[in-house]
Amino acid sequence: MPELSRFYGLVVRMYYDEHPPPHFHGYYQAHQAAIDVDTLEILRGALPRRALRLVKEWGLARQPELRENWRRVEAGEVLLAID
Repeated sequence: MPELSRFYGLVVRMYYDEHPPPHFHGYYQAHQAAIDVDTLEILRGALPRRALRLVKEWGLARQPELRENWRRVEAGEVLLAID
């Protein structure tokens, strides 16, 4: 489970055996959501309102890094951690 970032109790991961569209997974306590890299909308799952807001803000500020990591997923390359 490649972890990209961890902040305020949230964990962000991206997996190698995934399918388009480009997305990442946000985890907070017992909650999990898959979030589209480009639109930052939830594809499946759910997060509490505050956690979702934080993940979306984080994702917006880091979309280029998320897109690069998705490219790496598709190429089977090692993912890069994101602050």
